[in-house]
Amino acid sequence: VQLVESGGGLVQAGGSQRLSCAASGSTFRINVMGWYRRAPGKQRELVATITSVDGSTNYADSVKGRFTISRDNAKNMMYLQMNSLKPEDTAVYYCHAGVYRGWTTGWNDYWGQGTQVTVSS
Repeated sequence: VQLVESGGGLVQAGGSQRLSCAASGSTFRINVMGWYRRAPGKQRELVATITSVDGSTNYADSVKGRFTISRDNAKNMMYLQMNSLKPEDTAVYYCHAGVYRGWTTGWNDYWGQGTQVTVSS
């Protein structure tokens, strides 16, 4: 599985931005996809996830009500719509895909290269 993010950039506080993640390869094996971010000097944190089987979503408390994760399985794309952006949302955002290989192997994780989102105050 290969993942490529796009859509990052500079945005003013209160603005909106949409990130995209294009998946290729054995995408039919993907069980869950998500967005993570790493702010300067901080550890990587989960932003949102979405499952393949039923599209269930999960969000970090810090982005609930502001961010929306979605997928277009026909196009092998995942999106993160970010509204009401805050300076503390500034980070490198990473696309993630998880593939479950079975109980003996467990999970394989795949990551994109990351895209920078900078929110100015």
